[in-house]
Amino acid sequence: MTGTAESGSAGSLLVLAVDDDALIQMNTVAMLEELGHRVLEATNGAEALDIVRQNAAIDVILTDYAMPKMTGRDLAIAVARERPGLPVILATGYAELPPGEKVDVRLLPKPFGLTELARALKR
Repeated sequence: MTGTAESGSAGSLLVLAVDDDALIQMNTVAMLEELGHRVLEATNGAEALDIVRQNAAIDVILTDYAMPKMTGRDLAIAVARERPGLPVILATGYAELPPGEKVDVRLLPKPFGLTELARALKR
């Protein structure tokens, strides 16, 4: 982890963290919890959609872009159809998203530290 948490956080959020890499997921969850947020976890897009359907209290989704079967972008599109207005933060190592269906997401460049994560959640 790099950086320190920003002061003046937006309060505790319920964050759905989605990543197929267990080590990255563990690190992301630890940072989210250090920032004072509650976290639900999913290891793929289909699992994340099931959780979204069952939990109306989710405040934001933080998802990896590159996942098998359903990318983070695909997940964001599906979430926008089912829960319009639910913010999605897309963590990606790509400078720009590949061409495709337009999707309203916030980009969080990888690798990210605690400060960058706090800023993304604050927006």
